[in-house]
Amino acid sequence: MHYIQFFDTTLRDGSQTVGISFSAKDKQRIAERLADFGMDWIEGGWPGANPKDDEFFAAMRYRHWSQSRLVAFGSTARSCDVEHDAGLHSLARSGADAACIFGKSWDVHVRKALEISLQANLDLVYHSIAWLKQRMDTVFFDAEHFFDGYRHHSDYAMQVLKTAHEAGADALVLCDTNGGSTPYEVTSTVSHVLRVFPRQIIGIHAHNDCELAVANSIAAARVGARHIQGTINGIGERCGNANLTSVIPNIMLKMGLPCHIRQDRLRELRSLSEFVNEMANRLPWRHQPYVGHNAFAHKGGIHVSAVKKQSSLYEHIDPALVGNTQRITVSDQAGKSNIVAKIAGFSLGRSIDPEDPAIRRMVAKVKDMEHQGYAFEGAEASFHLLFRRAMGEFRHYFTLKAFRVLDQKQGHDIPAEAEATVQLRVGRQHSHTVALGNGPVNAIDKALRLALIEHYPTLNDMRLSDFKMRVLSTREATAASVRVLIESTDGHRKWGTVGVSTNMVEASYRALVDAIEYKLMCDGIDPPEASPIPATS
Repeated sequence: MHYIQFFDTTLRDGSQTVGISFSAKDKQRIAERLADFGMDWIEGGWPGANPKDDEFFAAMRYRHWSQSRLVAFGSTARSCDVEHDAGLHSLARSGADAACIFGKSWDVHVRKALEISLQANLDLVYHSIAWLKQRMDTVFFDAEHFFDGYRHHSDYAMQVLKTAHEAGADALVLCDTNGGSTPYEVTSTVSHVLRVFPRQIIGIHAHNDCELAVANSIAAARVGARHIQGTINGIGERCGNANLTSVIPNIMLKMGLPCHIRQDRLRELRSLSEFVNEMANRLPWRHQPYVGHNAFAHKGGIHVSAVKKQSSLYEHIDPALVGNTQRITVSDQAGKSNIVAKIAGFSLGRSIDPEDPAIRRMVAKVKDMEHQGYAFEGAEASFHLLFRRAMGEFRHYFTLKAFRVLDQKQGHDIPAEAEATVQLRVGRQHSHTVALGNGPVNAIDKALRLALIEHYPTLNDMRLSDFKMRVLSTREATAASVRVLIESTDGHRKWGTVGVSTNMVEASYRALVDAIEYKLMCDGIDPPEASPIPATS
């Protein structure tokens, strides 16, 4: 049986993404997570090319992986004097389990970029691979620009593969380096290559410039390619690489092709995706297939009613297979079924009667608030609090008496300074605090915490992890309402809250209050008895 090999190049090709810079320690942590997941091959970088990759490979000499194998990346030798080529020597000394070197397979590149003869390029490919095979168990050959080369001069492109094969390459990887190929072309080309090299492992390395990298990888696997390269979340140069968080479940769940990744490990796919985003300091794409926050989210009432009867009516797989979950969102398109389904996900310790008058009032309230500009799709915490209030099960943790925010700027080159003053009551105690911030929202956040931390010490663990503001209508210009979405975390969980007002500071305050009160409610802290509903309700 021929198994599909997954080759991850997040740490090498993925690190070429504009705006992403992994430290050596980041790369070690990602490599360990990829190994825990069961990735076959993990390409760590280019030893000898920069100090960061040298530090990474030095640290990885002490790895203890049961299944995954480490790959060092490099190029063919600069000349046929391979015995003295520094790049090849760095690969051999890297401590990696395998080397992956690229060489030119497009005749135009040979003549224009390398400025050598076509035969000289073949000699470089042969001698580089043969030299490495004497020193390393496994050597992969990335045929750079193969699909462009095959399109322009197929005989020469195939001759490059033949040379690599004769030199002992363990896999011939066909690279769509410019990302311009289509699945139809990939199917035809890979099929031809497989007929010429029936016993050779053939791979694909697809870029996403036409948004076809996943489709091209699947097309290659369908006709017999057994080595699939890509990156987690599809990061990479320009438009990125084939997204392994889509390729892997497509091959395992849709195509049923055998691979070494276990089904139970596939359940870690979403957490792996989130971890790489965190290491890359990159906001996740909420609509990313399989692993995105909204990949199995349902908004329309008809859809919700159907998926609660049978999830496959509107879901192509069980979300749990890839570590994701079904989400029921709430909007002005929602009916009672959305509300009830959403509430069912809360830890209430009791069942909810769909015919409860409070539920009907809740539906009407949600639709009215959405008409004002509220959006609960990214603010489940605010929705949870809204439900608790509608059911008469929530008391506020403090009462606002007043707040004031002052902004001051002196001179063009001096940053503006914000000062917030907050007066509130917790139970029977009054607080009056002042805080400076690097903006009005930061200032009021700090003033609120200063006033509340004495009464609720667990707020020390809470911080804002994301802040978004949207103008709801451009017709009113600066007088328009704004919606503020805040994401908060305490290191264990994340939650979203929302506020709407024609005043940006007030909208932010409303979202902040919900974030604080949701945190305290989840911590199981009882509100003070003598604290009536604050003015923002």
